[in-house]
Amino acid sequence: MASLLITADRMIMTPPGGPTRVVSPGYVRVVDGTIAEAGEGRPPGAPDLDLPAGLLAPGLVDLQVNGFFGHDMVDADEAGWHAVVSRLPETGVTAFLPTFITAPVETQAAALRRARDLLPGLPDGTRVLGVHLEGPFLSEKRKGAHNAAHLTDPTPEAIGTLLETGLVKLLTLAPERAGALAAIRALTGAGVLVSVGHSDATAAQAAAAADAGARMVTHIFNAQTGVHHRDPGVAVQALIDDRLSPGLILDLHHVAPEVARLVFRAAPGRVVLVTDAAASAGMPPGTYDLGGEPITMPEQGPPLRADGTIAGSGLRLDEAVGNAIGLGLDAATAVDAATRVPADLIGRPDLGRIAPGAAADLVWLGPGHRARATWVNGQKVFGGGS
Repeated sequence: MASLLITADRMIMTPPGGPTRVVSPGYVRVVDGTIAEAGEGRPPGAPDLDLPAGLLAPGLVDLQVNGFFGHDMVDADEAGWHAVVSRLPETGVTAFLPTFITAPVETQAAALRRARDLLPGLPDGTRVLGVHLEGPFLSEKRKGAHNAAHLTDPTPEAIGTLLETGLVKLLTLAPERAGALAAIRALTGAGVLVSVGHSDATAAQAAAAADAGARMVTHIFNAQTGVHHRDPGVAVQALIDDRLSPGLILDLHHVAPEVARLVFRAAPGRVVLVTDAAASAGMPPGTYDLGGEPITMPEQGPPLRADGTIAGSGLRLDEAVGNAIGLGLDAATAVDAATRVPADLIGRPDLGRIAPGAAADLVWLGPGHRARATWVNGQKVFGGGS
């Protein structure tokens, strides 16, 4: 059996039945790609690898990646998919949902078929957990960077077409659209996580979506109704409804630091850190593509469409974790929001934790909480050394 024993000065551990916490020191024993043992203190015997500084954490899980390293996932060719899967471990991400934004239903269905055919040939690297469809069942009033010409209602026929490949694991929609509640029930019944987003819904309509099975809110406060003392919207329901997990783009541009603190305080244990990364992420300033539309990556801040609309982000998920800690969150809470919480939400309790029986997806976070080394199934996919 292939085995690996890692000791770390500080480690995030999720004991069975217990809360995630930081242990110092800690160790993890990997056997054939699975965590066989995780504990506090020093293990018996000499480790294969000792991490004397930084923080050993579960591999990060990103549920919203439109693109990265110059490639837009919806129309990336085989080389583009290979590049993203091979390089995302540089950011600490060991599992992700490539995200396809609004397009005609048949165009999205064709993109799903193309992705299905590419997946078996991908190299070692970040796991592809499925696909996140962000649209086309969104509100024209809250379209953000999405093309209004392609927005439509979620008819049974459209839902059926998009589910044919079995790749869709998360779908963002506006629950106020005609037929949306029936679509939520159908999607949930098919094992798809439904998220409320790009929505002009009231809090009551968002609650009705949760009643129908929705369990997430896409990038809280962005492209949705917010907090008003007499007219509460989607963001209010996301904060007060224990059934909903608010996604948060923590680049400190999409949401102000004070509001990010509010989200974590109001929704403890439910916040999901996402990047909403566009093709410009990891790239120098310039012009890139998002869902067939040009976007510009400036020297500072997120990418923009020509009309000034924010179009995704240039955020790394390890950077989001660091930003959360910089806001005063404890390391266990910050890491949980980028690991265990999204993994559980997407139905993958084997990911996002350092615990016996989990996949040995790990990241060693160094200065600034940036990834120094990353393992998938116990195999190093980024970083030097042994």
